Amino acid sequence: AWALLAWALLALPPALPQPQPQPQPRGRRMVDKEARFNTTYADWVDADLLNSYAFNHSVRRNRTEGVRVSVNVLSDHKDLPVLFVVRQKEAVVSFQVPLILRGLYQRKYAYQEVSRTLCQPQTKAEVETQHFYVDVSTLSLNASYQLRVTHVENFVLRTNERFSFNATAAQPQYFKYEFPEGVDSVIVKVTSAMAFPCSVISIQDILCPVYDLDNNVAFIGMYQTMTKKAAITVQKKDFPSNSFYVVVVVKTEDEACGGALPYYPLSKDASPDEPVDQHNRQKMLEVMVSPTITSEAYVGSVLFCLGIFLSFYVLTLFIACWESCRQQKRKGLLAAMDSPSLDTGHTRSIPNSFLGRAPYDSYGYGSFGNGSSGSAEGITDSMGSAEVPYGYAGQEQFKRRTPSAPMRPLSVAMGERSLENVAGRPRLDSLSSVEEDDYDTLADIDYDKNVIRTKQYLCVADLARKDKRVLRKKYQIYFWNIATIAVFYALPVIQLVITYQTVVNVTGNQDICYYNFLCAHPLGNLSAFNNILSNLGYVLLGLLFLLIILQREINYNRALMRNDTHALECGIPKHFGLFYAMGTALMMEGLLSACYHVCPNYTNFQFDTSFMYMIAGLCMLKLYQKRHPDINASAYSAYACLALVIFFSVVGVVFGKGNTAFWIVFSVIHIVATLLLSTQLYYMGRWKLDSGILRRILHVLYTDCVRQCSGPMYVDRMVLLVMGNIINWSLAAYGLIVRPNDFASYLLAIGICNLLLYFAFYIIMKLRSGERIKLIPLLCIIGTSVVWGFALFFFFQGLSTWQKTPAESREHNRDCILLDFFDDHDIWHFLSSIAMFGSFLVLLTLDDDLDCVQRDKIYVF
Repeated sequence: AWALLAWALLALPPALPQPQPQPQPRGRRMVDKEARFNTTYADWVDADLLNSYAFNHSVRRNRTEGVRVSVNVLSDHKDLPVLFVVRQKEAVVSFQVPLILRGLYQRKYAYQEVSRTLCQPQTKAEVETQHFYVDVSTLSLNASYQLRVTHVENFVLRTNERFSFNATAAQPQYFKYEFPEGVDSVIVKVTSAMAFPCSVISIQDILCPVYDLDNNVAFIGMYQTMTKKAAITVQKKDFPSNSFYVVVVVKTEDEACGGALPYYPLSKDASPDEPVDQHNRQKMLEVMVSPTITSEAYVGSVLFCLGIFLSFYVLTLFIACWESCRQQKRKGLLAAMDSPSLDTGHTRSIPNSFLGRAPYDSYGYGSFGNGSSGSAEGITDSMGSAEVPYGYAGQEQFKRRTPSAPMRPLSVAMGERSLENVAGRPRLDSLSSVEEDDYDTLADIDYDKNVIRTKQYLCVADLARKDKRVLRKKYQIYFWNIATIAVFYALPVIQLVITYQTVVNVTGNQDICYYNFLCAHPLGNLSAFNNILSNLGYVLLGLLFLLIILQREINYNRALMRNDTHALECGIPKHFGLFYAMGTALMMEGLLSACYHVCPNYTNFQFDTSFMYMIAGLCMLKLYQKRHPDINASAYSAYACLALVIFFSVVGVVFGKGNTAFWIVFSVIHIVATLLLSTQLYYMGRWKLDSGILRRILHVLYTDCVRQCSGPMYVDRMVLLVMGNIINWSLAAYGLIVRPNDFASYLLAIGICNLLLYFAFYIIMKLRSGERIKLIPLLCIIGTSVVWGFALFFFFQGLSTWQKTPAESREHNRDCILLDFFDDHDIWHFLSSIAMFGSFLVLLTLDDDLDCVQRDKIYVF
């Protein structure tokens, strides 16, 4: 039996180890507490405890009160934060403390004190009691905290009333604003005495949740960064509830506002991912909501703008009628004086001074020695006169072409010669087959050109010898080229700025465009309609200038058709192509400036400056063309140089800021271009840039400075060019030393300085040569100078700048100063368009006193 029992025990399988009973987790306790407003609850929580605070308050339909939850975690367990969950009727808000916010390069910033304003659900009842709960939990062993719930004073902003408050990155603020009856648009202005810390202002619809943290404030609505000033125009039509939230958030870093990125040293034992405590980073701000202008103000401003510039049309029409009546009266006097007298049967005579022009018998600037160009000589056509060889200045007396007919009185000679030698010659033939080289009245050898153009004293007749049809075609190319440039330039510009405006409207990011937000009046999809409207003057006055040029050209062509000798052989040669190009450039400046102001920023600045460079260049070319029509630059070379200027403008803005290599290269190019242009002007184009240029320079220096100390042959030109080189070298040195941030304006200043220098030289030489300035150009010069002075004053007010961050640019913003609609920059647009128009009129009428003076008596300078 014992054997059987032992065998049975051995045959049984070994017993499996029984699992040990696991300790049951302790039950998580949830403690519900009734809580009241304006009471601070100091409590603790751990992994086994969840505290729930129940609050209730009465909500009225016609009154909105804000509720703010403030917490402060006293325990230092950054890896085991405390979680706060606020359960409301229509929303749930949760946040952890320490609150971790990220900055650039994924930096982490920790905040122990957090305050959040709760989104208020709407109620339809007159009075309703709403409940909400604040749940507090953590995985930490023990975490102490303080909790306080309060009502927000002045949660609803009042119109035209200022309200001050504090905000931090972890304690954002937002307020509600309701549109009053009859107000369709308001402007929200937020100001602060301190530039930093950087903050963000956001306008959001009445929806829950409200995005009021640095990492989500840009998710919805309109927003812009801020240092000291911010302003957002809000339209009622964009908010169906007729109300909106004004959200103010302080950013964790100041880099977005142009501030320095802070350096927080880490301890040796600290991890690079450890959050940084920013301590007390708060900002005090002030907000005010004000109504903007009404629709009647829009209409009044548009009418005001149209009225200003259409008045120039009326004034021009009046002056044209007055001038026409004066001309008719003068023709009647001439006809009466030329008719035979009843007493003697002889023709009456009338002095030149009575006809409104000074006699030019003794005219000259020493150009034609010993009175060799007296006014008694007859005028001959260039194709019908015998050519007399020209001697070098100083060898023999200058001789003009001599007529084949005997000398007659000026009044007779002018009429008869025009009939004999010019009548059979068509002046307005087709230009399709006319080429400049085919109709060069100079013999096509360089020797003759050297003889004429290197004389010590030149007259306009020397540089107006090419066929008029050829030059007319040559200068018409200026207009057609700029018209082509304008079309191809403007179309993509318009498309681009429309895209910019669409992006701003869709994303709500108002940092994209650099407006003067304190005076930016929207219309439709446009954010700043006033800045666009103020450019209307460029277009209207440019069109008016084109109409004036068209009328002048029609009158000139009529004079040619009737073989008027004054039109054929007197005065500055009339070429209107450059004038047409100037008027077109003025209109395009208005169009492209309007496009730029749709969304002014760093990437489209050249839209506003490209045609400014063209206008400055065309004005200099026109001033030079007046007395150098045969040797003025062609349209192709001129526009190629202007394109190079615009290229440098773009490169300078993009790469020039603080780039020493760029400034060195640009300064060298500037100085070399100045020297080349000076040589071209001094020798009237009669020089060559080839391998022997250095040898010729040394030869000239040796003969003129070593062998004999002789002065320059062309004294007046040398004075101009020396002054021009001094100014340009000084500007180049200034740019190389100072390196101005606004390279586009610096480059424009170079062009304007050269234009003003040449214009002043032209006026001085004109008066020195015995010529005079008539009343209309004199009034234009005085008026234009005054208007330019006021225009530049408003230009330098600097209401915004894309060279800084958007927040820093808004520090320069100012309120409207004209009709509560236009700001300082709009007045710059008004005045500069008028000043440019006046400048064009000065160039057009400056030499009207020479219309009855023979071209071989008009001095070239």
